[in-house]
Amino acid sequence: MVHYINVRTGSRNELVDITDEVQAVVEETGIKEGVCYLYVPHTTAAITINEGADPSVKDDIINTLQKLIPPGAGYAHMEGNADSHVKSTIVGATEIVFVENGKLLLGTWQAIFFCEFDGPRHRRVAVKVVGQ
Repeated sequence: MVHYINVRTGSRNELVDITDEVQAVVEETGIKEGVCYLYVPHTTAAITINEGADPSVKDDIINTLQKLIPPGAGYAHMEGNADSHVKSTIVGATEIVFVENGKLLLGTWQAIFFCEFDGPRHRRVAVKVVGQ
């Protein structure tokens, strides 16, 4: 069964920590050992795992992506969000996290982030937990 996490973003480029929401889905399934698949069904958003303890890491990621892939840089896509599509492609639409003892197997500093590149918007993340 696929579960969905709703995410409301407040700015054009933003990383939103959804770790607690994903863990809640894992607990709801009752699965103790397995795999948690995360998928973002949007072409201008993505998902990543990175440091969640220091908020400046999120800022560094957004700022670096903005420098590497700036808006309005002469893209052929004329809707004004071509940079958002490129950022989404580079970061990626999926993540996989192991589940052990009913908990996401993340490193000490790791968190799961929904990456908005064309906000603000209302988005969702598909979550499927498979195992025992």
